[in-house]
Amino acid sequence: MRLSTVILPIHRWNEGQKIWRRAEDLGFHAAYTYDHLSWRSFRDEPWFGAVPTLTAAATATEQIRLGTLVTSVNPFSPIAC
Repeated sequence: MRLSTVILPIHRWNEGQKIWRRAEDLGFHAAYTYDHLSWRSFRDEPWFGAVPTLTAAATATEQIRLGTLVTSVNPFSPIAC
């Protein structure tokens, strides 16, 4: 059986890299994060982008598969606020 986990993109990288490494050390097959979604409980907390988060996770891990659990279907605009 392959087990995967979800890691929310709420951690600054000095803490986040430990979490991604820990997921790999625990033997998870894959680790996913969310893209452009948030919860009310995190409204006043950091919420980082999925692509930069996964890029950083790739530099901190060696074998675990990485991906987005949910990807926004809304187009991204580089000029939208």
